[in-house]
Amino acid sequence: METQFHHRRHKLGELLQKSRIDALLVMHPANWFYLTGFTGDSGALVVSPKATALVTDGRFVVQAKAETQNVRICQQEGTLPESVARVLGKLRIRKVGFDAMHMTVSQLQAARKASASRWQWIPAAGMVEALRMRKDDGELAQMRKAAILAGDIMEFAIGLLKPGVRETEVAAEVEYEMRTRGAAGPSFETIVAFGDRAALPHARPTAKRLRKNELVVLDLGVILGHYCSDVTRTVFCGRAQKRIQTWYKAVLEAQAAAISRAKEGVTCGEVDAAARQVLTGYGLDHLFVHSTGHGLGLEIHEDPRVAKGQARRLEPGNVITIEPGVYAEGIGGIRIEDDVAVHAGRTEILTRAPRNLIEL
Repeated sequence: METQFHHRRHKLGELLQKSRIDALLVMHPANWFYLTGFTGDSGALVVSPKATALVTDGRFVVQAKAETQNVRICQQEGTLPESVARVLGKLRIRKVGFDAMHMTVSQLQAARKASASRWQWIPAAGMVEALRMRKDDGELAQMRKAAILAGDIMEFAIGLLKPGVRETEVAAEVEYEMRTRGAAGPSFETIVAFGDRAALPHARPTAKRLRKNELVVLDLGVILGHYCSDVTRTVFCGRAQKRIQTWYKAVLEAQAAAISRAKEGVTCGEVDAAARQVLTGYGLDHLFVHSTGHGLGLEIHEDPRVAKGQARRLEPGNVITIEPGVYAEGIGGIRIEDDVAVHAGRTEILTRAPRNLIEL
C-alpha cells in the first residue's frame, strides 16, 4: 500500500516541478488520505518533490505514525500556520503552492504572516484532484465493491416500501443496514422522497407517510474502504398511469444514451447533451433541472463534472454518475442513477440494481 501512496506523491512532485512550485500546502483531508493514508481530520500536509511532512495536533500523532510511511510527522505547536511555517523553514524553497478551494482567506493571511514573507505563495488549485480523477486498478476494485453493495442496499430499501411507512423510517433502516453489511456509513444523507416531495432532487427525509399512487425516489450510497458509491431508483406505489410510464421510459432512455456516450475522449458536455436530447424529444427537457452527473471517488462529488458545456474529456480511470431526471411540482420526480467507470476502449456500469419501473 505504501508503494501506492509513494507513487501518488511522486506524480504530484512531477506536477509541482512542471509548475515551478517548490512545495504544496495540502489542507483537505481527502487529499491527505490519497497521498499518505492518514485518516485524521485535523492538520496540514506539506509535499515537495523530495519530502513529505504532516502537521497534526496531539490527538492524531500516534494515529498518523501508524497510518503513514516515509512521512515526517510533526506535532502542532502553537497555531497551525506557525507549525506549517516551521516545517517550510526547514526546506530550501521559494515558492509554496496553495489551493484556495480548501483554504480560507483568513488561513492564507495567517500562513503568510507566520512565514514573514519568506516565501512566495502561488495559487495551485486542483493539483491533487487532477490525480484523483484517474482511479488506479486498486481504487476501481474498491469502488466496484462499494457500487455492488449500494445496489444490494437499494433492493433492501425497495423491500421496505409499503403504504403507511414514513420517509424517516426507511432512511433509518437503510443506513443501519449499510453499517450492518460492512460500510463505514452513507456517502451522503439518504434521500427518501414520497409523492410530490419526489419533485425535490435533494429532498431530506421527513415524517411523511407513503400513500397509494405515489412516486418514490430513493437515492443512496455507501462508503466502503474509503470510497463512495451513489445510486438512485424510482418506484411507484400502485399502478402507474400512462403519463408516469412515459416519463419513466424517457428518463431511462436518456440515461442509456448518456451511458453509451460516456467513452474515452468524449467531452463531459457531450455526455450531458446526449441525455438532454432524448428528454427534448419527449418534450421533457424543461423538467430536467440539474446536471447529468458528477465524478465519484473518495468524495461523493468530485471532478469531472458531467454538465452542459463542460469541455473536459473523459479519460480511462474516471468514475462518474449518470443520473438524468424529470421533476414536476405537485406530481413528483423520476431519477435513475448509476456509477460508470471509463476504461480504454470500453465503459463499465458498476452499480447493478434493476432499472425497470417497479410498481408495488
